[in-house]
Amino acid sequence: MSPHVLGSAIVQHTNLDSRGHYLSLGQCQAPVFDALCLPFVHFNACFQSTVLQFQWEKKMKKVALLLVFGVLFSLVLSACTAVAPGAAPATPAAGEEAAGEKITIGYGAPELSGGQGGIMAGMELGAKNQGWEFVSNNANFDASAQANQIDDFIASGVNAIVTVPVDSQAICAAVKKAKDAGIPFYTIDRAPIGCEINMTVQSDNYLAGKQSAEAMVALLTEKYGEPKGTVLELQGNLGQNVAQLRGGGFNDVMKEYPNIKIISKPTDWDAAKFSQNTLDVVAAEPVDGIYMHSDCVGTVPVTAALEQLGKKVKAGEEGHIFLAGVDGCADALQSIRDGYSDQASSQPIPDFGVVLADYIAIEFAGGTIEEGTVTRKAHHGRLPRSSSPTLV
Repeated sequence: MSPHVLGSAIVQHTNLDSRGHYLSLGQCQAPVFDALCLPFVHFNACFQSTVLQFQWEKKMKKVALLLVFGVLFSLVLSACTAVAPGAAPATPAAGEEAAGEKITIGYGAPELSGGQGGIMAGMELGAKNQGWEFVSNNANFDASAQANQIDDFIASGVNAIVTVPVDSQAICAAVKKAKDAGIPFYTIDRAPIGCEINMTVQSDNYLAGKQSAEAMVALLTEKYGEPKGTVLELQGNLGQNVAQLRGGGFNDVMKEYPNIKIISKPTDWDAAKFSQNTLDVVAAEPVDGIYMHSDCVGTVPVTAALEQLGKKVKAGEEGHIFLAGVDGCADALQSIRDGYSDQASSQPIPDFGVVLADYIAIEFAGGTIEEGTVTRKAHHGRLPRSSSPTLV
């Protein structure tokens, strides 16, 4: 048999090679999965060769954009008008960059653990591909610090601001200041709540949660002969839309199965809280599965907590607790290989910034982003530089 590989657009069964291994492209690399226990690997992020689906929101109106890549992933591009009426645009016109004006992108990281370091590296690569300067700050989980750092970007006269919001609502105060200064504002991974910006690039987090839920249901059904059991949901920061969507996709599926009990615990993307919640809940009652809103942050502390409780058991052995999550980071992929994790909904962490940089370049050149179909190709998991994505 083969592991089940579910992308956002396809369902494909891939045969094992002669050594009993399945070759995949998690995080746009090429790890080898030990598939003897038939893990579910859901690729929002990378697959060997297929079609990529974008969703894009222009002034809050969703349209579908079909992209042909050498990898499979699902992104949401949310685009809204950022410059206030009458405000003088700070972005250079098409001829100004050619005349030698330095273009600077200010990037505000929420923190740099888990996948956030990879997201920042992708944005830096995107800026480098365009020939821009790149400056960055790390808010270290502090929304106030992030606001102050964005103030510094505005004061220094950057040409555009890109951030992953620490708090999706609190970021709107900084968005307004940037609008007032005529500086375009973009986000990656998390959209703001309550204000409009130029564009957001993020995975289809609702789909990722849904895929993890479907895998968990299948695993519980295999265990009990019917969908029942207890699942611990380790949530992210519920003040951010990404956690709301990953939880929403998961729980909308689980609502269809009344015999599956969900215990939800917030973690604020903090590894220590992933660990403590696992210790508290698994020690108190039988748990069949754990769903992590981020396997980048959660895999190591969760498996360590299970080991501390004497409940770190490989798949296929009595007492195994199913582990599923979103991101598909290296720790999660290794845990699948080792037989302790069962599913990952992967996202294109290295490519977010590369994609966004091309759209920023369109606006820098005086262009607009219109509804339509975008066709792009990737090579070896990296998006090639393109001064203008093809709109057809």
